[in-house]
Formats: sequence, structure tokens, C-alpha cells
Amino acid sequence: MAGPLLENEERMKLLLLTGGLIGFGIGFGLGLIHEQSLPHALAHACIALYVGALLMRWWGRVWIKALQNARQEGAHE
Repeated sequence: MAGPLLENEERMKLLLLTGGLIGFGIGFGLGLIHEQSLPHALAHACIALYVGALLMRWWGRVWIKALQNARQEGAHE
């Protein structure tokens, strides 16, 4: 029981970090494209990091549940 739970926690950490990095990159890149000052670009990047991490965490939970449901349905057939 602890094995799959630990795997899910590791997956969620990876998804959270991935979402944060993607959000930071997008926020910082758009800030530089719009020729904002560096502090404003970094502030927007931090906000985008947070939003990206939250969205990736939500999507990851939905995705993992869908995979678990598909595995259970496959086992019943």
C-alpha cells in the first residue's frame, strides 16, 4: 500500500515542479517580450509560476485518477 502512495506523491511533486517551471518561463518570457522592467517581469513570472503549479497539480490529479480508473476497468474485463 505504501508503494503506490509514494509513487503518486513523487509523480505529484514532479508535476508540480514541471508546472512551476513552465509557468515561470512563460511569465518571464512574456514580461521580457513586453519590455517590462526586470523586477516587474520577475514578479509576473512568480505569479505565473504559482498559477502554473496549481494548474499542473489539478491536471495531474485528474490524469492519475483517469489512469487508475482505466486500470481498474481493464482488470474487470
